[in-house]
Amino acid sequence: MSFKVAFIGAGSIGFTRSLLRDLLSVPEFRNIRVAFTDISERNLEMVRQLCQRDIDENGLSIRIEATTDRREALKDAKYVLNTIRVGGLEAFQTDIDIPLRYGVDQCVGDTLCAGGIMYGQRGIAVMLDICKDIREVAAKDALLLNYANPMAMLTWACNKYGGVRTIGLCHGVQHGHKQIADVFGLKKEEVDIICAGINHQTWYIQIRHKGRDLTGELLEAFERHPVYSRTEKVRIDMLRRFGYYSTESNGHLSEYVPWYRKRPEEIRDWIDLGSWINGETGGYLRVCTEGRNWFETDFPNWLKEPPLKFRPEDRGYEHGSFIIESLETGRVYRGHFNVVNGGVISNLPDDAIVEVPGYVDANGISIPHIGDLPLGPAAVCNASISVQRLAVEAAVRGDDFLLRQAFMMDPLVGAVCNPKEIWQMVDEMLVAQEQWLPQYKEAIAAAKARLEAGRAAGTLIPTRDYQGAARLKVKTVEEMERDREAATKNAAAADKGQDREKAKH
Repeated sequence: MSFKVAFIGAGSIGFTRSLLRDLLSVPEFRNIRVAFTDISERNLEMVRQLCQRDIDENGLSIRIEATTDRREALKDAKYVLNTIRVGGLEAFQTDIDIPLRYGVDQCVGDTLCAGGIMYGQRGIAVMLDICKDIREVAAKDALLLNYANPMAMLTWACNKYGGVRTIGLCHGVQHGHKQIADVFGLKKEEVDIICAGINHQTWYIQIRHKGRDLTGELLEAFERHPVYSRTEKVRIDMLRRFGYYSTESNGHLSEYVPWYRKRPEEIRDWIDLGSWINGETGGYLRVCTEGRNWFETDFPNWLKEPPLKFRPEDRGYEHGSFIIESLETGRVYRGHFNVVNGGVISNLPDDAIVEVPGYVDANGISIPHIGDLPLGPAAVCNASISVQRLAVEAAVRGDDFLLRQAFMMDPLVGAVCNPKEIWQMVDEMLVAQEQWLPQYKEAIAAAKARLEAGRAAGTLIPTRDYQGAARLKVKTVEEMERDREAATKNAAAADKGQDREKAKH
């Protein structure tokens, strides 16, 4: 078999190297074409060197086509894997720090809440440009597999406005599936699930073991588990209040709903600092910063480490390579994918992006009908979908009025801030992220004028230098040097919360 796969944002060491290993672990794919592209020539070259060495050491003759020319990388590509972070860690820092001045304390800030909304504004403009390139130079009917966040917003924009068939991929369902098996003392493969909702708010609406329904026994099982009862307090409380377990981590989930992070003095009651993903303020920004700093400093040593092995037993659990394998070989794969709803979940809007079970074979990607979600989980999802829709339309149109409404409707932002505070916070975030928001040129000029006039008149709403309820210091390279294995594992991981129960700061 020979076809071309293009990686956009290939300078992302965690995703690119592991996804390439997964893909080249398929025996039929030993002669495919691989193209890498990134806006950072330095990061691109470092990742290319590592991945090319992996390929060479596994005895394959593939030569990576690495280029900063995106259209060249996309030319004739049948599959496109996207892992971009528009604005990088510089923009991410403002996603966390500016809302904190208004009391909005986020753990991750890449899906909903103030950070996720702004991340979407930066990402959608670029994704629509990428879609244009795919339409013009990639293979006919190329498939875009999107790993970038905010998953639902980007996938929504690509399908509605980009004119490219796009599937969003996330590993959240697999994590929760394993936890559910753990609390019942079973292996993951022994427990069958039906999971449906929206990305990062997908619900395990049916759990079975050998035909027996365990769904109603899940709360008690989690409450008695020695680790999860401590690390997953938000998820367990949501299970208690809504009747179903949600896919996403404790820290992620806590910032999507209005109840757990609105009072600074209560936040630590709901989180655990054993791992960033359990609720640490700005935790994902910290581990991403540490990972980048370590990789850039320690890169020469990475070339001395053993290469990755392209073997089925070393293959990861990300959906992307399995989807491509099934489409090309006909071998059936079942996973959970982010797709346009179109009635799959009957009590969520048709235009929303839902995360639901799917089956893949040579005939394509098939999505079964789910029907209604339980009313409570559907209500939680619908609140988030309203924010997503406003944010997508704001980004596409460059409409800061819709953007402000997205902030107003966001559950956590609305729980913490009043309308005047939200208006000023949006002004600050637009100005701080000007270089990544070309569609907001006029709105940013007006925001600058308002902020300058407010400073001159002394009428700006006072903000505070607030570090959050549970913020930890970014480790220096010297501090990371004391545990090189952990530092390297963090830098190399696509899923930086995989070992959440073992992690310590």
